[in-house]
Amino acid sequence: MDLTKWMNERLPQIVDRLEKDLSAGPEAKSDDGLDLAGRNEIYEVLDDILAVLFPGYYSRDKVGKADTNFFIADMLRHISFRLVKHIREVLRYRCLKDKCDDCSCEEKAREALVSLIESLPEIRATLLQDISAAEAGDPAAQFLDEIILSYPCVEAIATHRVAHRLYALGVPIIPRILSERAHSRTGIDIHPGAQIGPGFFIDHGTGVVIGETCSIGRNVKVYQGVTLGATSPFDKDGKPRTGQKRHPDIEDDVIIYANATILGGSTVIGKGAVIGGNTWITKSVPPGECVYNKE
Repeated sequence: MDLTKWMNERLPQIVDRLEKDLSAGPEAKSDDGLDLAGRNEIYEVLDDILAVLFPGYYSRDKVGKADTNFFIADMLRHISFRLVKHIREVLRYRCLKDKCDDCSCEEKAREALVSLIESLPEIRATLLQDISAAEAGDPAAQFLDEIILSYPCVEAIATHRVAHRLYALGVPIIPRILSERAHSRTGIDIHPGAQIGPGFFIDHGTGVVIGETCSIGRNVKVYQGVTLGATSPFDKDGKPRTGQKRHPDIEDDVIIYANATILGGSTVIGKGAVIGGNTWITKSVPPGECVYNKE
């Protein structure tokens, strides 16, 4: 085949078809919203936030005790400068989609950024409870350092707590980008809308799925392969169940063993219950009850 002839004669037809097909799918990216480069920068910002939460563990360089204050201050300024730009972009993109012309995306972006940064001490305090729960709940854990550096649940839960804060502030797109980055790296899929109390521990982690409207109490332990999902994403008319409670509530001190599936927005797992492995649950479980598959 004569490649030059093909480029001159047939390639323009392919270009025309691709251009025409854009009208039937996502629009070509404009200056608003996030493109691939913007998404990658969001990943970098997340890494910087994790480094602020755990200096010396997630930071690119070693951070001595004497340098911690300077390191955190410098990183937070850097994070603020980069992140506020992307929050503003996604807010403007949402406004264009919603045909909104009476709000201040600039001011909302600054307020969201400040709220996130000011919540980081609280997020860190909660994460320390999560890490302590991992140490207490896993006999194989020898050191806190080992947990922070090597347990996938730490990165997944830390990312979720940051993403959930942005989600609660009404920031579009970015929270899901953060959660899916953690999903791809850890195998743990937590929607940023899920509400998770302190002392949360995911042992092993691979294959865990936690849905958007799920609520999890304090000191809950979950093993690999657990799904906290919806019975169906669609209503009786075949429309997506947006804005509805679709996922279960897990009360305090619950243990859910490997590959259990708990579904439904009205399903409540009571305080202190134990859910055995490979169980399928669509009805509420009373507090303190043990549910398992009988042989």
